[in-house]
Amino acid sequence: MDAKTHWEKVYATKAPDQVSWYRPHLETSIALIERSVSDRSASILDLGGGESTLVDDLLGRGFQNVTVLDVSHIAIDATKKRLGKPADRVQWLTEDVTQVELESRAYDVWHDRAVFHFLTLPEQRSAYVRQVVLSVKPGGYVIVSAFGPEGPTKCSGLDVVRYDAESLHEEFGTRFRLVESSKELHETPFGTTQQFLYCYCRVEAK
Repeated sequence: MDAKTHWEKVYATKAPDQVSWYRPHLETSIALIERSVSDRSASILDLGGGESTLVDDLLGRGFQNVTVLDVSHIAIDATKKRLGKPADRVQWLTEDVTQVELESRAYDVWHDRAVFHFLTLPEQRSAYVRQVVLSVKPGGYVIVSAFGPEGPTKCSGLDVVRYDAESLHEEFGTRFRLVESSKELHETPFGTTQQFLYCYCRVEAK
């Protein structure tokens, strides 16, 4: 089963608050995004946005240039429906991040909570990093959250890769200056906890 088919099935069969990664609000992500850019016209990409409420919260805080990219049509359509008219202010991309053609130097902030750890093959991770290098402006910020060293080894029936700050940063390379990293214990809707690692990087000019 390819990634698109897998995630369409997940979103077709589970309610938004019945997936392990669900949080009512992504407080850590919001804080890092607001730390990255004060200008509400800054361009933000939320990768793997799915049915996350991050887009609601960004619009509610006045951000005007938000793009949500997810491989699942079902998830994107559900989020559009939930937002209603404000969905018209968002750019929606239903694509696989390793294959999509993104605009060069389009984004001030790249945000990814819980996509990168699903890329178990080196060529997938390399393709992902190429997309970031292409599409994030020099001086822009990259926020990637993946399962930490004590996180689960599987999620949604798929194998994942766990990272510490050093190993996650190494995947991106020297053009990405690690500003800081942090760990977060996420409580799932089922009463279990998952360790997430956040890496917050700045893209250096060549």
